[in-house]
Amino acid sequence: MAWSTAYTPHLQRIDWTATLDQTPRYFGNSLLSHYGSICCTRRNTVITPVKLNLDSDFEVRALDGATGTLHWKVTTDYVMPAHNWTPMMNPCLMSTLTSTGHDIVAYPLGGGRVAFRDAEAKSANVTVATFYGDAVYKADPAAYASSVKICTPLTPTANGAVVFGFRVEGSNPAQLRSGIARVDMKGNATYAFADDLSGDPAVNTVKLNGAPALTVWSNEMYVVLSTGGFGRGVLARLNATTLAVKSRVALKDPKSGNDAIVDDFGTSSPVVGPDGDVFVGVLENPFPSNHDRGWMLHFSGDLSTSKVPGAFGWDDTPSIVPRWVVPSYHGPSNYLLLSKYNNYAGVGGDGKNKIALLDPHVSFNEPISGIQTMDEVATIVGPTPDEEHPEVPGAVREWCVNSAVVDIRRHSVILNCEDGVLYRWDLRTFALSESVRLNDGIGEAYTATVIGPDGHVYGVSNATLFAVGGSFTP
Repeated sequence: MAWSTAYTPHLQRIDWTATLDQTPRYFGNSLLSHYGSICCTRRNTVITPVKLNLDSDFEVRALDGATGTLHWKVTTDYVMPAHNWTPMMNPCLMSTLTSTGHDIVAYPLGGGRVAFRDAEAKSANVTVATFYGDAVYKADPAAYASSVKICTPLTPTANGAVVFGFRVEGSNPAQLRSGIARVDMKGNATYAFADDLSGDPAVNTVKLNGAPALTVWSNEMYVVLSTGGFGRGVLARLNATTLAVKSRVALKDPKSGNDAIVDDFGTSSPVVGPDGDVFVGVLENPFPSNHDRGWMLHFSGDLSTSKVPGAFGWDDTPSIVPRWVVPSYHGPSNYLLLSKYNNYAGVGGDGKNKIALLDPHVSFNEPISGIQTMDEVATIVGPTPDEEHPEVPGAVREWCVNSAVVDIRRHSVILNCEDGVLYRWDLRTFALSESVRLNDGIGEAYTATVIGPDGHVYGVSNATLFAVGGSFTP
């Protein structure tokens, strides 16, 4: 849900930095990459994925949260699936602990395998598990390493396993096809193929970068399946242990009724609200009829009912904001959604790119799309003029965040902007109350923001992780 209960300082200074990508992929000043979200352990160790070369070679590094000092690093033979924008390589922290009370980190390997290790120890044993069987992999490692590729972040379960999507590119001896897998440290595993889960032979792969979403209360999982590229897709609800299908729904454009576009460029992932409602971002069809904003589709937990959508969904995983974090809100909902809300110049938009706080259970007639969408509780436009679109009056640099952390103790959200600045949006005053410059606004990619247990705020800009600190005065 992207909540943090740590008490954050005012955003005043950069305490340390760390490289996340030693060979970034640039197109002009644009950085065509997505970076895996960092993880912070209970003992304040920061786990980061690091890309070494343009399209290959990754490490997982553990840094001291206070100073950025390297604790340990390991190399992974993870291989990215076919891509345009460079996709993420995403470690995660497990729900189980070591015998010494340390967190366990899981990270992807080549051939669809997963490694598990102590997140704190400088020297630790690594356990490797293969969802289709270690013996099967070892019989022909080269064949599986070249064909079976983890294509989503790893999502930890409540009982010591991870779930993820994988793509199969080319043949392999076990005749694996693209699908969803679940595996734990002991090698207990199950998997299911995407075309079986979708019920449609053409919907035969897993959305690139689309992390599975889990529910704790019902042991269910939501995954986005697609035809690949910029095709159509299905949202499937699965039993999180057996991966059996419980229900599914075709993803549709709420205005045109056409199949929505499930793209392989963005990182939008399903999100489950506290009431069980499910949200997932898609692109509009026809494109770019909604100014390349897409839609935030909204369903009941059993997927039987389509509910009011959000006006923006492209490359965005919304954050859940408890209603009490927004003192001026007096509507019917127990939670709100924090959504990127850009209105891109060059594809019909006015370039007045915003962030929005939305009520998922109240609708209004949204002026750009002309249909009923989630009501805007508050919005704020980016503060920096967009020099790339001087022909568009009022155009501003866009918000470059795909999942923003909610600082519930300071009633705010913290997010990146394309201008190279990290901002705090105060949800009591709806003003940008604090900021710190990370760089000059180059090499911007859509990234997540995170808060560590010691209050450090983490943002990513130009392939670099920034640890932001300051004073802890009220």
